[in-house]
Amino acid sequence: MVTGQNVPSPCISLCRMNETSGWCEGCFRTLDEITRWSRLDDADKRSVWALIEQRAALASPTTAAPA
Repeated sequence: MVTGQNVPSPCISLCRMNETSGWCEGCFRTLDEITRWSRLDDADKRSVWALIEQRAALASPTTAAPA
């Protein structure tokens, strides 16, 4: 999770919404989180970062064991 002052934006300029999840494929935020980002305080931004980390873990492909 991101800590400290001036919480950075998670945007990586790969802006494409996934229709199934409703998350941006680049930063894993919802449209609501993206539009509200600049108005959130640092505590709320850290909360969004925690959600992003959970979503990224869910979206990561799992490695299958060799047969």
